[in-house]
Amino acid sequence: MSTWSNLGLQNSASPLMEQLTFFHDHTLMILVMITTLVGYLMFMLFFNKFTNRFLLHGQTIEVIWTILPAIVLLFIAFPSLRLLYLLDEINEPSITLKSIGHQWYWSYEYSDFTNIEFDSYMIPTNELPTDGFRLLDVDNRVIIPMNSQIRILVTAADVIHSWTVPALGVKVDGTPGRLNQTNFFINRPGLFYGQCSEICGANHSFMPIVIESVPTNYFIKWINSNLNI
Repeated sequence: MSTWSNLGLQNSASPLMEQLTFFHDHTLMILVMITTLVGYLMFMLFFNKFTNRFLLHGQTIEVIWTILPAIVLLFIAFPSLRLLYLLDEINEPSITLKSIGHQWYWSYEYSDFTNIEFDSYMIPTNELPTDGFRLLDVDNRVIIPMNSQIRILVTAADVIHSWTVPALGVKVDGTPGRLNQTNFFINRPGLFYGQCSEICGANHSFMPIVIESVPTNYFIKWINSNLNI
């Protein structure tokens, strides 16, 4: 069962990721229908013995097989364009988080608060706790309140990195000298893992991302404890 579950997308933790999953299933259904139809027609073409010595052209069928794929493409294009605009839309954020990619770790700044910034390094395998995930756990997690609109600003200090958390449907390139932004909304508590998905050098595989989604009152306590340091 676990093998089959690894073939699909991660369980979504945000409304946009749910929409991306629905669009994936919608497109896959269309592809399965097309593949089945084409496979059936090819099978019948190879194994039947029907012939027509006087067949020179078939304008009707040519019109059908030109218009039908165009209509099918519209059923894929409209949901896709809707999602692209939704992913690009920045609603009024409750919190702004800034992420800076380095070789090979992430730095985070909570722009709405003073003096809350830290580096996030992968925990080496020999220091990993018993319940930790190898190559995924970090020493400083990003704490984010659930049910809040979050804006993230992504940049890099050296080469191109990519801040990616699949469960949230977020993938933003961090480019030196440029500030990219996106938003996400986490609708449940939990730990959500990601990695740099841009080949950024020798230790590219060793700069993971961990988002810890917590209720708002826990986030306020965490912010207060860091402000008092």
